Amino acid sequence: METERHRRQMVALIESLDLAWHDRDDFYVGGDMFVYFSSHQVRNNDFRGPDVFVVLDTTRRERKSWVAWEEGGRLPDVVIELTSESTAAVDHGLKKTLYARKLRVPVYVIFDPHSGELEAYLLDYKTRTYHLLPRDADGRVEVEILDLLLGLHPTRTGAVEAPLLRWFDRAGNLLPLASERADGPPRGRRSRRWPVQ
Repeated sequence: METERHRRQMVALIESLDLAWHDRDDFYVGGDMFVYFSSHQVRNNDFRGPDVFVVLDTTRRERKSWVAWEEGGRLPDVVIELTSESTAAVDHGLKKTLYARKLRVPVYVIFDPHSGELEAYLLDYKTRTYHLLPRDADGRVEVEILDLLLGLHPTRTGAVEAPLLRWFDRAGNLLPLASERADGPPRGRRSRRWPVQ
């Protein structure tokens, strides 16, 4: 992660989805870890490490990396890249093409945690190209494959206080972090209280 905000953003997306789906065992959410999509690519050192990714129809367990041929061929259903000035060209070019043509990731999201710029794309399987998803009246995009929405929300996590990209359910409810939950964070850990708008 380039900055603390990038790191906090990654953790917020992973943690909130993991907490919201705590009773499910049919998905995996990870980030900043390698995704190996073929043994041929491993030999050529051609693999990717998405900032955040979600895989459906799999088991929820710890992994060191995502190895497609050890996961029944499953690849990410959603990939989120946290972009910056130094990575924008690759995120919009090489990675976008790779995710569309080789990995065939249904939903690809590019978000800049500092500027707040959000782009979400849906894959056209026939052409293997992405088409920009529209935003709703609240500026959120639908991630239909997860039955969720993505949008900006004022968030405080650690030293970062900024509008971050967050998950919302269909009713528009925020999927909270442990520190934002009404029942408080997990026991045994102190929490700092702050208002969430």
